[in-house]
Amino acid sequence: MELVKPNQQGKDVTTSLLVAQVFDKDHRKVCRDIEALESSPEFNAANFGRISYSDSMKRDQRAYEITKDGFSFLVMGYNGKKAAEFKERFIREFNKRESLLKNDDYIIQRSIEIMNNRVKALENTIHAKEQQLQLQEHTIQEQAPKVEYHDTVLQSQSLIAATIIAKEIGFSAGVLNKILHQLGVIYMSGQTWVLYSKFQDQGLAGMKTFTYQDTLGTDKTSTRMYWTEKGREFIHKLLREKGYLHLRKASAV
Repeated sequence: MELVKPNQQGKDVTTSLLVAQVFDKDHRKVCRDIEALESSPEFNAANFGRISYSDSMKRDQRAYEITKDGFSFLVMGYNGKKAAEFKERFIREFNKRESLLKNDDYIIQRSIEIMNNRVKALENTIHAKEQQLQLQEHTIQEQAPKVEYHDTVLQSQSLIAATIIAKEIGFSAGVLNKILHQLGVIYMSGQTWVLYSKFQDQGLAGMKTFTYQDTLGTDKTSTRMYWTEKGREFIHKLLREKGYLHLRKASAV
């Protein structure tokens, strides 16, 4: 059993789990002993690092990484022949690790291991970010048609009301809509005029959504058809070709 090994920062430590196992103590009791130490906060921060692990039921539990000084302070009160033997084992292991730090070959090996671990951690971080970016791109692609529809159709500020076009021609909006219906351009769907299918993909009109409150004060939404600049030109040209503009001029005379 390896009692002491380097942590991610390269510092030689043991853990509260190993201390509990070797000294045959309940791990929760070891953690409580650490948390009850009357050493200074600075000493605790430098020698006891809180970590987590998964128990047999896959639940996150707390544990501690412990330096040589922290271990010596913690087990000071562990008495008995067996406890003394275990203390010696831990201290010998810590001393062995310290002597290795004076060996050039070991230092190079540890440096390579630390660098590899950092590279692996960086690769994992990059991979996680790449997955996040892929998910974001997928979400954007899924939402793009909805966003485009909302921005360019539902809420387009360039759409023109039938009232304005009718006023240009000299009709009311109601008369203009009836003429366009008679010419097979639009029809009434519910409470909204819409284009017949053969005109729907020509960019002649779009819809705007409005919110309002009914007589009971309930929020409602309503859609209305508005014409584009292309639709406006289409209406003028169509009514001119069908003679409706001439009729308007004649009635005005």
